Amino acid sequence: MIWLTWRQFRTQALVGGAGAAGLAALLVVLGLRIRDTYEATTSCGSGCSASAARDTLEHDYLTVLLLAGLLVVLVPALVGAFWGAPLVAREFESGTHRLVWNQSITRGRWLAVKLGLVTAAGVALTAVLSTLLTWAASPYDSLVDGRFDPLVFPTRNLVPLGYAAFAVIAGIVVGQFTRRTVSAMAVTLAVFAVLQILLPTAIRPYLQPAVTETVTYDAASVRQGARINLKGGTARIEGFNKPGAWVLSSSTELLDPSGHPFTGAALASCATGNRSHDDACFAARHAHFVVAYQPADRYWTFQWLEFGGYLLLAAALAGLSFRRISRSLY
Repeated sequence: MIWLTWRQFRTQALVGGAGAAGLAALLVVLGLRIRDTYEATTSCGSGCSASAARDTLEHDYLTVLLLAGLLVVLVPALVGAFWGAPLVAREFESGTHRLVWNQSITRGRWLAVKLGLVTAAGVALTAVLSTLLTWAASPYDSLVDGRFDPLVFPTRNLVPLGYAAFAVIAGIVVGQFTRRTVSAMAVTLAVFAVLQILLPTAIRPYLQPAVTETVTYDAASVRQGARINLKGGTARIEGFNKPGAWVLSSSTELLDPSGHPFTGAALASCATGNRSHDDACFAARHAHFVVAYQPADRYWTFQWLEFGGYLLLAAALAGLSFRRISRSLY
């Protein structure tokens, strides 16, 4: 059964492996170049600064790392659509499953071999590419705060492996229900895309309760990116950043010492349009704001939670797959 599954799957496996090998080679080259730049910008003695090194790395590699991350996060979607979805749907479409079932192979074993082999291959392929990207980007990530970024978090370390396991098994299950290869591929891609859109906005921020902190508006918070937006008759803080943390409050009201928003005469007296004057005026009035964030030390907690969540979804789908194949007549 394993040999038969491999014969049916080898074309997709070889094509996918060739594409992955090309991407892996590019990631190795990228990693070496990033390391060269990192060494050049951090090993020049007193003439170097962390901010200058960070700016150089961000300028040179931000776009290429985002593109590399996009390719890595697409791998689970592609293995789900091109490996998982056709695996069973094609058998039902052509009727070849009946030939196997009329021999000594049970339905459960038939599905178990297919599901196990292809899922393992998809996870292994994704693991190689995710590991290489994590390695390639490590000097960059050590200087540029952004591990929680929605375009970075799903491309590093553990979570891509969970995506791959889920995507392959989701493709198999969708194929069982549609029994049409092209339809199963399209639905699998759509499901994966919807989850990737929902995760960073509606699910991931709430995996753990956010930490809230009251921050004084002063020179220190300005250095951390805090900027006052005076539109709409109120003063709002935008752009505030905590190193390594995931700031969830993209815009928050600037408050007076009693905790009320600046409005009316108090706002007008400080909102002159002169940046330095306005900053000094609000600081003199003891202005502050409240920020909600996920601390930097929760990064691995979030990685494990999301990885585990996808494994649970994959396990639930696998159970549904075995249940359907044992109870349905084809």
